[in-house]
Amino acid sequence: LYGYAGKILRVNLSTGQISTQPVQEYARKWLGGRGINLRLLYDESRPGITPFEPNNPLIFGTGPMTGTLVPGSCRLEVASKNAFSNGIGSSDAGGFFAPEMKYAGYDHIVVTGRSKLPVYLWIKDEKVEIRDATGLWGKTTWDTYEGLREELSDDNIQVASIGPAGENLVRSAAIIMNRSRAAAKCGLAAVMGSKNLKAIVVRGTGTVDVADPKEHMHMVKQVY
Repeated sequence: LYGYAGKILRVNLSTGQISTQPVQEYARKWLGGRGINLRLLYDESRPGITPFEPNNPLIFGTGPMTGTLVPGSCRLEVASKNAFSNGIGSSDAGGFFAPEMKYAGYDHIVVTGRSKLPVYLWIKDEKVEIRDATGLWGKTTWDTYEGLREELSDDNIQVASIGPAGENLVRSAAIIMNRSRAAAKCGLAAVMGSKNLKAIVVRGTGTVDVADPKEHMHMVKQVY
């Protein structure tokens, strides 16, 4: 599918299981970003599940224009149960995380379960690892970002992390992309903290293919 990386990444923090599935079955009907996020949330949330239960999914999603030159196409959508209302929770953030996620090969990331110890998710193209984050637990998002850049020896990584507020399930906490962009609605950083997930780190070397590059650039110039 043009505009899509082609895969949904699934990570179960309780079991350590990592798998992928094609995005195509969702993309033709739900388009991408918030649409696919909420379809996944609807399908995979049993009735009555609460935000901080391990089986409550935390979903990161991109759209089909993410990673292209279309203005405003850098948005990341995050979905889960709303920590304030126990209803639908959906928030979004700008920055470079979402395009990098696409370049790594993933349209959506679905995180379930709860790790026994603090961890972060390291995604570099097809290489996906659950890594120890004990040394990062308690640190601010800025210190986490700098610590991960040093640990991974890569200044170009893109980081979505939580600080002490998210770790302690404060519902007004935000998921911060690098040091400035925030997915701040619906208490989703607290959901991330309930899973003992300190951060998701992505680094991608792929591209996003469009069906007609010439017409694509014509449209981009019209929008500008």
